[in-house]
Amino acid sequence: MASPVPFDYTNRVLKPGYTSCLGCGEALVMRIVAQAAGAKSVFTNCTGCSEIFTSRYPQSSWSAPWIHSLFENSAAIASGVYYALKHKKKLEGTNIIAMGGDGGTADIGLQCLSGAFERGDEMLYCCWDNEAYMNTGIQRSSLTPIDASTTTSPSGKASWGNDRPKKDLPAIMAAHGIPYVGVGSCGYYRELPAMVKRALGYRGPKYLQVHAVCPLGWRSDPAQTAVLARLAFETGCYPLYEILEGQTKPHRPPKEGWKRVEEYLKPQGRFRHLFRAADGAERIVRIQAGAAANIRKYYGDDAVPAFAKEAEQKAADLAAKAKAQPSA
Repeated sequence: MASPVPFDYTNRVLKPGYTSCLGCGEALVMRIVAQAAGAKSVFTNCTGCSEIFTSRYPQSSWSAPWIHSLFENSAAIASGVYYALKHKKKLEGTNIIAMGGDGGTADIGLQCLSGAFERGDEMLYCCWDNEAYMNTGIQRSSLTPIDASTTTSPSGKASWGNDRPKKDLPAIMAAHGIPYVGVGSCGYYRELPAMVKRALGYRGPKYLQVHAVCPLGWRSDPAQTAVLARLAFETGCYPLYEILEGQTKPHRPPKEGWKRVEEYLKPQGRFRHLFRAADGAERIVRIQAGAAANIRKYYGDDAVPAFAKEAEQKAADLAAKAKAQPSA
């Protein structure tokens, strides 16, 4: 995985004064990515937290060219920038950085993004994945993890929360045949500059997805943002890797071994119901089984710890039991 590369903030691309929440993982990674891309960049931003807290009228924290249009078209605007600069012969030396949250990227902006990538338009698209529509009220998106409670998938007597698995958006982007796909984390923020530099070394469309903890939507301690993000990886819940010209290179495994998913879930209020309900342990077993599948996919069967394999067997038994029960 990427090694840390030094760079300074003498001339900040995203300047201080933005109004993000305390402990915002998105603000952290956006500042680092923007600085790594440099001032000779044009940024396009779809509607969302990153747009709102950096551009409250009449002020802006952006010192480089920055464009906001609509919720769904950050990639389309970036395509327009690309063709304009190409026509004017000013593309050389300019980085085009499109960005958006998980909702604006994986849901309502997916069509524009896919179109730009299919055409081969020059840009680096960055998805700040905080796993819900946080700016508009913490509604679920297709990148919300299973069983997470949101305002549109609330936990309660009739529901465990979000009932759909997280969309594998990096795989969808890789299926476009692009040269670079990266999945990073605000917990490993020192690695992001090298990932950005590597991505920008390729011509054509590139995709970078960064796991960004949202203390407001996750109902977590703002002081624990980086710790919580690292736990997402260390439990196998959020794999980190790069796909370079079709070759997948996973992040180095945790030095102290893989951890149980409870360590990641328990500090988050959005999963609190799993620890309060009598049969919540069965749902945690299912999440642990999913984490085991992630570990196996990127590191092989031998890397899956015994407790995770045990959870897989329990999850399979529960599924078989549910299937055998007669429907009401």
